[in-house]
Amino acid sequence: MSPRDPLLRHTLQWLIAGTRGGDNRARILLVIRDEPMNANQLSNTLGLHYRTIRHHLEVLEEHDLIVSVGEKYGVMYFLSEALRDNWGDFGDILGEIGKTLNKGED
Repeated sequence: MSPRDPLLRHTLQWLIAGTRGGDNRARILLVIRDEPMNANQLSNTLGLHYRTIRHHLEVLEEHDLIVSVGEKYGVMYFLSEALRDNWGDFGDILGEIGKTLNKGED
């Protein structure tokens, strides 16, 4: 297990609590933690437009919170090892903003 990463915590804080779309990004992370999915599966599971999902996946991957495996429509998304190692920080941030770790539902 890697040591806790303060930069990752700051990134999570900004992307989840500090920017528009943070709730949806949190929901995506909660879902793929339990079961890696492709963008279409996430769209159906979360009831969000496919393009909205794609946007959030790009943001999360750009900030090294998720990784993708595969090509084109078969690309599956997984939590990055860094996020898995620092998952407690994610839970803390959700708690700070009044959310729970139940896939984004209040």
